[in-house]
Amino acid sequence: NCLSQEAYPAYRSAAVTDTVMRISEGGANHLKIARVTNLNDALDELKARGYWVTGAELGGENLYAADLTGNLALVIGGEDSGIKRLTRAKCDRIVQIPMRGKVNSLNASVACGVLCYEIARQRAGIKAKG
Repeated sequence: NCLSQEAYPAYRSAAVTDTVMRISEGGANHLKIARVTNLNDALDELKARGYWVTGAELGGENLYAADLTGNLALVIGGEDSGIKRLTRAKCDRIVQIPMRGKVNSLNASVACGVLCYEIARQRAGIKAKG
């Protein structure tokens, strides 16, 4: 369940501090947060446990055409450089949020919110309009 666990690398990532917990408005209290030494190794372990690793980045399959109802590990790339090459290679698929107009990307937190909403919508069996 992508909404119940978050893993992040121990190095080159922001720590989950008291400030982060406060800013999350309590949302972080409902997540199991795992700090991993090597994100790629963690993805290998999740794959061995039956999770599909789905990366979110430009150039992928349309988010709304992807089946996001099974066991899922979601990888959100960094705002400046996207998903690192080796981590991208671990992904079973790449999805992208369709964009219109002159904006070609969203910040990581907004993209994660859009993706998690679509995952929740699909899992609830709510049909999309159009």
